[in-house]
Amino acid sequence: MTARQSAPTAASWPPGLPRSLDYPDVPVGSILRAAARRWGERTAFIDHDVPLSFTELGRRAHAVAGWLADHGVGRGDVVAVHIPNCRQYPPLYYGILLAGATFSPTNPLLPAADLAAQLTDAGATVLITWDQVLPFVRGALAPTPVETVIVTGEAHILDFAARLPLEDGDIDAADLLAADPTDRHLDADIDPATDLAHLAYTGGTTGVSKGVELPHRNVVTNVLQSACWTSGSLPVLDEAGDVTLDQVGSEDEFTTRLGAATVVNLTPWFHAMGAIGYLNGMVMGGTTTVIHMRFDPVKYVEDAVRYQVTAIGGAPPVFVALLQVPGIEDADLSSVRGVSSGAAPLPVSLIERLKALLPGAVIGEGYGLTEVTMQATGNPSFQSGTRKAGTVGVPVFDTEITIRPLGGGDPLPVGERGEVCIRGPQVMRGYAHRPEATAESIDADGWFHSGDVGILDEDGYLSIVDRTKDMLLYKGYNVFPRELEEILFGVPGVAGAAVVGRPDEDAGELPVAYVVRKADDDGTALTADSVMAAVNDKVTPYKRLRDVVFIDAIPVSAAGKVLKRELAAKEREKVGG
Repeated sequence: MTARQSAPTAASWPPGLPRSLDYPDVPVGSILRAAARRWGERTAFIDHDVPLSFTELGRRAHAVAGWLADHGVGRGDVVAVHIPNCRQYPPLYYGILLAGATFSPTNPLLPAADLAAQLTDAGATVLITWDQVLPFVRGALAPTPVETVIVTGEAHILDFAARLPLEDGDIDAADLLAADPTDRHLDADIDPATDLAHLAYTGGTTGVSKGVELPHRNVVTNVLQSACWTSGSLPVLDEAGDVTLDQVGSEDEFTTRLGAATVVNLTPWFHAMGAIGYLNGMVMGGTTTVIHMRFDPVKYVEDAVRYQVTAIGGAPPVFVALLQVPGIEDADLSSVRGVSSGAAPLPVSLIERLKALLPGAVIGEGYGLTEVTMQATGNPSFQSGTRKAGTVGVPVFDTEITIRPLGGGDPLPVGERGEVCIRGPQVMRGYAHRPEATAESIDADGWFHSGDVGILDEDGYLSIVDRTKDMLLYKGYNVFPRELEEILFGVPGVAGAAVVGRPDEDAGELPVAYVVRKADDDGTALTADSVMAAVNDKVTPYKRLRDVVFIDAIPVSAAGKVLKRELAAKEREKVGG
């Protein structure tokens, strides 16, 4: 079955919007130009109580672009950004793209060897890094093609003109931010269809990271797909020919209006959901974004109340932590009209708890991957839409989903599980320097084979069951950890859970649960036996848990995805393999 549009039994499509959008043939910098013109002095970002207006964001970004161009950085050059979310990140990001160069986001917590490998694979000649990690970074640069090191830090959050104590040869990001802010239209020769905007690396939660090639057209397209889906808008060009939104959806259905939203963001901008949804999407929609560099659940709730945020978003571990903040039931979160989750499936029991806390909010999940720029599906964000708990919604504009047998073959019927395959204008060009991996992932008909296991229902709603790489084989039977994790999240006293396989000579792999107790659990309510009993009573014998390991925290990536490889490694160590 192919899901392109849902059956009429479910209200899944934004009212008044077409199935297909017109995507302007413009570079990513067009998003910023239109936003600076349209939203002007409205605050775009706040960091440590220091604001950055849309006008100043535009000026600073053009300054960065001009500095880069004057120092020989432009079309075809890769600039790696190795910093956490901060007030200077947006002007640096847009400056790179306005100069015609390619943005390559890098996790600032990468080990030295991994950082060196990524910089080398990307062919990055410029690195923008953080002053606190500079000594560590220096040791990683020798084998890489990096020629220019630009340094920023917390001092620039408070004052873009602050000077950092640097060694000879390093460049202070203050120089870039203070350059001539004139828009020199350095990206005028960009071909949106072929020039790379992003060279983004996969999360590496199950293996080696690969560079995903995303031309300007992909980025603009997916920003529009996601922004139009959530706000009930259509793409339009402003008087200068730059891309913005026309909100055609009614205020009754889309209660948050363009230029009137406020969010707290901690989704890393080096991650697909961060760069597309929580950077470009927020800028395009005129949203005020309160930046949190690190996740402090108490501080998050305090700022959500203080700034009267209109939406809360993130990965499932964020919501798990927020629901455990003491006194959250009494916090004034009445301004919250939307909750959006991504990066990993949201357990149904968690959805129910969020509904109880935020009865006036629309709770929706989306699904995507770096290889499809960011988003492929979404639950309806309009008030009367049908949101099916446990699903990640329906394909967004111009996007198709099929479910195929895990070993390959024709699409499967409704209700059968198999590999999720995606086709649409947001699918990557390919993996950098890896033609074989690209050919394995994108077939001749343009379908991207995700490696995720899913099911389509009769209305075209997609449920993500698991990753094919997470699937366990117990005595020849397929065991999907996601199914067991759903049950675990519904067990009283369980705050977090992940299921991995323990190698076993006779059975192949034994399902083992890693469990985090809730903070208010005194340590006696949950035992391995009680948890196993709660799960095993609900599943067929071959799916039963064989052990429970209590742990302080489930390891997750900066993007909120569970690092199952770390837990699986613990299990291999136990059996000496």
